[in-house]
Amino acid sequence: MVNLDGAHREKLFFIVKWSRMREHKFEVFFKSKSDMRRKLFMQLGIKCWIALSETMVEAATNGFKSIEGKMNQTEHSVAAYEDDTANRDYVPKSLSEQYPIDQVVPNMVKRWQINREDKDRIKKDHMELFHSIRKIYYMILALVGVPVNTVAIVILSRGKCGLSTCTTCYLVAMAVADLLFVSIEVILYRISLYYFPGSFLDITPVCSAVNALLYAAGNCSLWFTVTFSFDRFVAICCHKLKTKYCTMKTATVVLTTTTILLSIKNIPVYFMFQPGQVIDGIPWYCNDKPGYYTELGWVVYDWFDKVLTPLIPYVSILVINALTVRYILVTSRIRKGLRGQNKEENHSDPEMQNRRKSVILLFTISGSFIFLWLLYVINFLYYTIRKTNPEYYNDSSYIFAEVGFMLVDLNCCTNTFIYGVTQSKFREQVKSALKHPIISIVLFINK
Repeated sequence: MVNLDGAHREKLFFIVKWSRMREHKFEVFFKSKSDMRRKLFMQLGIKCWIALSETMVEAATNGFKSIEGKMNQTEHSVAAYEDDTANRDYVPKSLSEQYPIDQVVPNMVKRWQINREDKDRIKKDHMELFHSIRKIYYMILALVGVPVNTVAIVILSRGKCGLSTCTTCYLVAMAVADLLFVSIEVILYRISLYYFPGSFLDITPVCSAVNALLYAAGNCSLWFTVTFSFDRFVAICCHKLKTKYCTMKTATVVLTTTTILLSIKNIPVYFMFQPGQVIDGIPWYCNDKPGYYTELGWVVYDWFDKVLTPLIPYVSILVINALTVRYILVTSRIRKGLRGQNKEENHSDPEMQNRRKSVILLFTISGSFIFLWLLYVINFLYYTIRKTNPEYYNDSSYIFAEVGFMLVDLNCCTNTFIYGVTQSKFREQVKSALKHPIISIVLFINK
């Protein structure tokens, strides 16, 4: 027999009472009918309902038993847990007690600030290291670039390097443009900025003029390389045009016209800047005007400038070199076929030997140009396609862009070394030029 408390007994009494009420309703309903068949159904229904009521009572009783057993089991578990924790010295706190919110949030913020400060310090150290490297780099570039370009101008102007007059004219013009670019970009701009800040070169009209000359010298150096490549392409691939185009007169006209047009094109650069500060009525520093990246006129000019330098020259030199290589390969096969050469014969071709110097000189100068301008072109395409103002670059993008500028500046010092490597007579002239002052000093001392 199950011992039920008051609440359970009331629930069980209600179920039994409800069952008996339903039984009484069945009986009243069926007794009101006189048909015997209905009486039989009445008796059957009463018996079924009594059986159903007894089943419900038994199910309720079993349910109460199960609930009572689980409650007793829970009470034993709680009592055992209380006894166990009572014997311990340490009672674990709740999560909110162990990690109060007024302590957790400040600690998280503090750790975030420390990590942020570490990252900022590392970035600052990296940028300082890069700026130090860049300062040393431009100092070396100035010490090397000015002498080597001066030597190239002097030696090439003498015309004793075994090159044609038009080729010599182009190479001298390239050396002059490179010397101007190194003098303006590296000495008047970079070294003045790094080692002599606040000099008269930072006055707004002066630095605006320096920037305009810098743009003009850089454009001339770039486009002189294009004109030289085209001249060599005509000399190698276009025999009918060679006699008319590859002359001293044509080279002079082409170089003069290019210089005048590029100088006119860079006049707006002078008006591109505004003073950064005005001290005692004197405007200092050159900042881009706010409308340079938004006003239609300046946007069109910027696009024209970037397409004209370096996109068109870069693509032009690639195309000229590709056409030259294709022509050389085709003519080599034809000449070998006409001369009846096979694998066992090794006859020399006088025509190809005569072109060898021009081909080597063309490919080395053009290859150096393509390699050293590559990062600059990639950076130009990057900020043009993404429409990003270079002034808002992050550290990595800024370093990438500056390395591109450093390689472009290096391009103005490499041609002399290319001449020395590829032209034997140029090397002889350099040795002779270096020996002459030494011999003169020795003779003077001996006297």
